[in-house]
Amino acid sequence: MPQTKSRLKRPKHRMPADVRKALVAAGLLDRYGARPDYQRNDYIGWIIRAVRDETRAKRLNQMLQELKAGDRYMKMVFKAKP
Repeated sequence: MPQTKSRLKRPKHRMPADVRKALVAAGLLDRYGARPDYQRNDYIGWIIRAVRDETRAKRLNQMLQELKAGDRYMKMVFKAKP
């Protein structure tokens, strides 16, 4: 049976000002921009879905740490394409 492409698409999330500010302050905006579209969108969606401020801060910090390390995405191994 031939494979068909899914027509489902994830909603595109806009980057909140506080997330942009954190990326700039950490010097990670370029590393964020170098990630694939789906990863950038997943990070933002995951952060903005947090109900509690503490959870949002924890998620933002995890994203920043993963971008800084460069080898993780949502606690999974990530190998950037050269």
